[in-house]
Amino acid sequence: MRVEKKINNNVAVCTDGNGQELIALGRGIGFPQTPYELTDLSKIDMTFYRVSSQTVQMLTTISEDVIMVSSKIVQLAQTKLQNQFSTNVVFSLADHISFAIERIKKNEIFDFSLSYDIQHLYPQEYDIGLKALQYIKEDLKITFPKAEATAIAMHFINAREVSSQNISASNTDNTLNLVIRIIEDQFNIKIDRNSFAFNRFKIHLQYFLKRIESNKQIHDEISVKLIQDMMENNYPIFKCGQEIVAQLNKKYRTEITDDEMFYLMIYVQRIMRGVKNE
Repeated sequence: MRVEKKINNNVAVCTDGNGQELIALGRGIGFPQTPYELTDLSKIDMTFYRVSSQTVQMLTTISEDVIMVSSKIVQLAQTKLQNQFSTNVVFSLADHISFAIERIKKNEIFDFSLSYDIQHLYPQEYDIGLKALQYIKEDLKITFPKAEATAIAMHFINAREVSSQNISASNTDNTLNLVIRIIEDQFNIKIDRNSFAFNRFKIHLQYFLKRIESNKQIHDEISVKLIQDMMENNYPIFKCGQEIVAQLNKKYRTEITDDEMFYLMIYVQRIMRGVKNE
């Protein structure tokens, strides 16, 4: 295997023996000067083919330790659930963990009241979530609240359902375009469809729409105060979220819960932060 380009010390762009490009994860593989031939393949923990340039860009924004623990969690999930997850799952989980670390440092703790349901309806996924908290504590030296096990479990539940059910790509794209137009109009900006911020938002929205379409919305009853705080401290994001929900309620003939609206506002806040940083 030839290591072509360093992303960070543990992640690199490589080519295999057939000349196919891939992303490889392994301790220290990005440390030597590139390019070079990697002869000891035991150093490789995971490889990913067909990785988009946007995902590669995302990897530069996430701690290498977070990427490694995310890959470790996904490996566990693949073994326990006997499911081969797509490449996106490792990176979207790493993004989730990275964002959770930010929230915890700011003392923004979410209490998932549906934890009881997840434990009983999806016991394997919940056990993976609990084990993930151990990995995070051991590898990142950060203690996540137990409620985060539910969030990680939901990550795999969503990933399995998205991969196992036929979601209309055209419908998702139409909804994505509708939501992006609302954001652009509200903030008088133009969002680059090739940017990392856009592609991360697209992944979040796909899971969001899957919950809407399958009538499995989040009902944590945690968001009344959080939405009130958003309205008081970041009214433009609050107003934008309300407009998006109004349009989606009409499109899908549903009533999006306050909890889903709050998470949607968080996604909007993150894409706005991403646009400013790009």
